[in-house]
Amino acid sequence: MSQAQQKHDVFQAIADPTRREVLRLLSQKEMPISKITAYFPISRTAIAKHLHVLSDAKLISGRKEGREKIYQLHPEPLEEVQQWISFYEKFWSNKLSILKHIVENDDKNH
Repeated sequence: MSQAQQKHDVFQAIADPTRREVLRLLSQKEMPISKITAYFPISRTAIAKHLHVLSDAKLISGRKEGREKIYQLHPEPLEEVQQWISFYEKFWSNKLSILKHIVENDDKNH
C-alpha cells in the first residue's frame, strides 16, 4: 500500500506540532482554511496537507459553506491516545512514589 493510499491514524496525526496547534485552534472555534493558515508561517497548500492528515484520522471534518470549507474538531479519536498514555501512568506513579520515599528518607538523615 502506498503512502498516498494509507490512512493516517491518530498517533501519526498528532505527531506533528503544526497539526497539534491546528487541533488547539479548532478546539476554540470552527474555522475555514484561510483563518487557520493565518496562524502559521507556512503556505495554504501545506496547511491543506495537514488538514488532510487530521481528516484521515477522523480528528476533524469540513463542511461547505458557500465558497469556503469550515473545519471543526472531533476529539473522540484522542481517547485512543489517552487510553494508551493511561496504561503507562502506573509506571510514572510508581517512579514518583520511589522518588518521594528517597527524598523523604534523605531529609530524615540530614
